[in-house]
Amino acid sequence: MAALATGGATPSDGATSFQRKVPASSRLAAIAGTRPSVRHGQLLLSSGLPSLDCVLGGGLAVGTLLLIEEDKYGIYSNLLFKYFLAEGIVCGHNLFVASAKEDPADILKELPAPLFDDVHKNQVDEKETAIKSKQESQESMKIAWRYQNLPKMEVSPAASARFGHYYDVSKTVSPELLKSIKWHRFFLPEEMSLHPEIKTCNMTCGYTRLLQSIQRIIYQEGFDGSYPQKKQKNILRIGIQSLGSVLWGDDICCTDNPEDIFSLTKFLYVLRGLLRMSLSACIITVPAHLIQNKAIMERVTNLSDTVVGLESFIGSERETNPLYKDYQGLIHVHQIPRLNSLICDVSGTKDLAFRLKRKQFTIEFADHQPCASQKEHILTFKHRLSFRASS
Repeated sequence: MAALATGGATPSDGATSFQRKVPASSRLAAIAGTRPSVRHGQLLLSSGLPSLDCVLGGGLAVGTLLLIEEDKYGIYSNLLFKYFLAEGIVCGHNLFVASAKEDPADILKELPAPLFDDVHKNQVDEKETAIKSKQESQESMKIAWRYQNLPKMEVSPAASARFGHYYDVSKTVSPELLKSIKWHRFFLPEEMSLHPEIKTCNMTCGYTRLLQSIQRIIYQEGFDGSYPQKKQKNILRIGIQSLGSVLWGDDICCTDNPEDIFSLTKFLYVLRGLLRMSLSACIITVPAHLIQNKAIMERVTNLSDTVVGLESFIGSERETNPLYKDYQGLIHVHQIPRLNSLICDVSGTKDLAFRLKRKQFTIEFADHQPCASQKEHILTFKHRLSFRASS
């Protein structure tokens, strides 16, 4: 099952002077770039797009799979794919990038650059300085012994501890930032040239090689928890581009009766098992509009945790429709996992649209001439989801 957010020796809300001593070896350090969900207790990480995190109930749960149904030309789905990887770089997570059409090194070079708000940083530094000076002035004061062990309130979070970041799509990530993280690559043409072709369990060679590589990284790097005391806990972000396309050796996009009709579903079944037992999360883009057999796509959806589809307006009638003049497409949330609950955490609206400006990609509520009773809800929802980057 997905990783639960656990911790040790944390005081409860009802503060008391008596605390149970917990051995230091049993305390779990917080993992950078993650936070526990207040709804179902799972450990969450950001998708790289705060507006998408809000739609999905706070973020992606560790140990789950996010499936992105590609738009017709693969422009915006590829952008979400890069947001996910860029967030991992900023948070210091390990990356595993797999592709059959583009070199993973080239994908990382094209990741959007993070936006660091200098004004916010200055405000945080000023508040931290004020807090430190106030604490120093109170050191000489004698406080009752039962208040000394109470947890200190954090006035404002540091920039490095921020959950979810914003990115400038007009710029690429700096080479220095890329060198600071550890990442692994899987480029199918290279793998096919280095290793002989194999086929097991009615699965294509590309899928088999990919599963072997992911399993090897999870075990060797200790993401399965095999070395809990020797290594600092971290997250492995797995990104797989255009899975199911012809470049992966699969023919589900060519005919409605493919030769290996269960090849992709078997791959997802094994992959979910690897994700459930490790500190990892995966994003996969699939050309759903090219898959001939819709029954295969239904199985793929059932084997995924979170499924989001992108519908681009390029080449469609909605591109010239005045109702959609401010947007580039629609986003459809097909499935959200039910984690430790009977129902999933779904946003109250289904009319979601996305827009791509010069610097940012945002998800907003599609404004279709709403009635008076909906205006307040729309303004609130836009305030939560939209982000205006300073030019």
